[in-house]
Amino acid sequence: MSPQIRPLTPELQKAAKEQLKEDPERLEADLQAFKTWIEQQPHLNPRMDDQFLVAFLRGCKYSLERAKSKLDKYYTLKTKYPDYFLVSDTRNSKFREIHQTGALVYLPTPLNETGPRIAIWRMGLVSVDKYTMLEAMQVAQAMQEIAILEDDYANVNGVVFIMDMNGATAAHMFQMTPSMAKKFTVFSEEALPLRLKAQHFINTITGFEQLFNIFKPMMSKKMQSRLFVHGNKMGLLTEQIPLKYLPVEYGGENGTTEEIVAAMEKKLDEYADFFQENTKFGTDESLRPGKPIDFEGLFGVEGSFRKLNVD
Repeated sequence: MSPQIRPLTPELQKAAKEQLKEDPERLEADLQAFKTWIEQQPHLNPRMDDQFLVAFLRGCKYSLERAKSKLDKYYTLKTKYPDYFLVSDTRNSKFREIHQTGALVYLPTPLNETGPRIAIWRMGLVSVDKYTMLEAMQVAQAMQEIAILEDDYANVNGVVFIMDMNGATAAHMFQMTPSMAKKFTVFSEEALPLRLKAQHFINTITGFEQLFNIFKPMMSKKMQSRLFVHGNKMGLLTEQIPLKYLPVEYGGENGTTEEIVAAMEKKLDEYADFFQENTKFGTDESLRPGKPIDFEGLFGVEGSFRKLNVD
């Protein structure tokens, strides 16, 4: 039976071949090899649909070993740290309130029409008096999961992320502890199949440097080279992301926050049962073959953690 995967547009198929080594003739065999390995792992119980699994192959440029490692970590971290990484209720009123602030949006048109997906996080729109960083991150996680399943631009060409700190305060940043930063960094680099192509910081505030200096050494050298801090110089951002690809509120042409939020609200409704099912999947460490994972060593602020080569 042929793989149940959305066909890519001609541009994306070309990019997948050239950049990810995707071979449509071999896709079925690649997926089958991945599934066979999963079935042999007594501790691992993931989603098994083709569209989900192919995201891991694409995110690892068809290195089966790296895809295995990513999928395993994806579910290991969700199981071990559900408050951080397991989203199961997108109908929750707090979740929806945070989403409706428009603080986090994935823009409708990718960069240069067919390039990476652009996401913006406007930290200052989420009140620290009402919501915690972890509650806001749940919304980010949900959007990432939807992107893994249905955003071919994000899966093939990656994601460009803009953090706009306009209106944020020191209180926003104090919510991010070093151990929290470490968990998110490891998840983003070692578990998430979407490749982060660039991370831009704009309208940075007092105290940002200290936080940035905690975060940065936790990242691989490759990821560090993709960080861009622009201060309040919007022109430095638009050199890399032309203004037309930013939302109307920024003077661009890439949708209004209101429209984007309304479209995502519909999607969150459609995916509500999908997220509820998330509780069924995960890992059981007592069944893991070989050595158990040393979480303290992996995440202890003192201990270092193994680096994967990520792209």
